[in-house]
Amino acid sequence: MSTQIAVRLPEDIVAFLDSEVSGGRAKSRAQVVLRALEREQRRQLAVRDVEILSDGADSDVNIAAAQGKKN
Repeated sequence: MSTQIAVRLPEDIVAFLDSEVSGGRAKSRAQVVLRALEREQRRQLAVRDVEILSDGADSDVNIAAAQGKKN
């Protein structure tokens, strides 16, 4: 399921969206926006994972990683 929303974007961003579509790199403006938002979501999840892993210096994951470096 999807929900339609309306957003205001600067003209240069709209021009970029249109160039992606006219260049055949996307089927629609919405597809370009969706890909960008999905990429940002993955980036934020990765940052969160790094923060979680770096918080516990003695965690099992860090101990296993240290063991892997030794081997």
